[in-house]
Amino acid sequence: MTTLWSFLLVLSGLIFFHELGHFTVARLFGIKVLKFSIGFGPRVWGIIKNGTDYCISAIPLGGFVKMLGELPNEEVPPEEQHLSFSHRPVYQRALVVAAGPFANFLLAQVIFFFILLIYGNPILLPEIGSVEPDSPAAAAGLKKGDVFLAVNDIQIKSWADVSKTIKESQGKEIIVKIKRGDKTLSFKIKPKFTTLKNIFGEEVKVPIIGVTASGNIHIEKVDPVRAFFMSFERTWEIIRLTWEGFVKIIERVIPLSTLGGPIMIAQMAGQQAQQGLLNLFYFMAVLSINLGILNLLPIPVLDGGHLVFFALEAIKGRPLTPRQMQFAQQIGLFILGSLMLLVFYNDIARLLGLLPTIPKP
Repeated sequence: MTTLWSFLLVLSGLIFFHELGHFTVARLFGIKVLKFSIGFGPRVWGIIKNGTDYCISAIPLGGFVKMLGELPNEEVPPEEQHLSFSHRPVYQRALVVAAGPFANFLLAQVIFFFILLIYGNPILLPEIGSVEPDSPAAAAGLKKGDVFLAVNDIQIKSWADVSKTIKESQGKEIIVKIKRGDKTLSFKIKPKFTTLKNIFGEEVKVPIIGVTASGNIHIEKVDPVRAFFMSFERTWEIIRLTWEGFVKIIERVIPLSTLGGPIMIAQMAGQQAQQGLLNLFYFMAVLSINLGILNLLPIPVLDGGHLVFFALEAIKGRPLTPRQMQFAQQIGLFILGSLMLLVFYNDIARLLGLLPTIPKP
């Protein structure tokens, strides 16, 4: 039951906000919206207000907003052409389409904002948990329990600051100031290069001194103004990493077997829900960013594909012909269908033990 309700909450929430983005901007431009549906297939329940059918459909694996004049060659009565999507300037149509992915990014920022405001900002303290034998840190005299205060006169507030300053040293000698009990001590340390794997599994050479964090965390209280800017930074960082991840998939650095579909999302949502609402909403924010970027890919039938069409129309001064549009849509459906088959295959293969299972939280 936990997996089911958490999956429906996450999926329905992401779809609702995505479609709400399209709907809101369309209405702002005065475009008539015929239908706002959460789900596909037969209409299960809904209300009709101001000419729009707000409904829930039988298959809860998607959603859509249907606008007047949205389909190619759709007949629009002359008296309603001013309400039609297709009769609007190209920039308005592009903004309506881009509003869906943007809404997903905005949702992620809102979630991060409230997490920071309510729970605070967890900071991994710059306290040494262990020192590797025969490492530069051990040779210099650093010990377990030492707390970093500064590296090359740069103030250290978190373990992330420690990692960043050592990496930026590029292997040159650094001066480390630490607190040991009531004493403040300084050490000169020359980092050594070693080969590690980054978050994408690539081997990279980085300078290290041979220490690991103690794992102690301090929860920092955050005021609303700082929470706003921190939530923006966090959203942008995950957008950057997610986009880089998509590129790594294309480059085959990340194997296609790591991709997952609805079953994998349901499993992960259930796992995060068992850890608490904080984990679930954080997962929802990350997934919202993934959905936004996925929809911006330049694949026909996705929002990104439509934006490419609008860009070509703006350059050429006229829209693509119906035949060109139909051909592009068929290619897009083939790509999207192939991707869906792949992720469903991966999901089923994990259930059968043919692929590694998703990591436990």
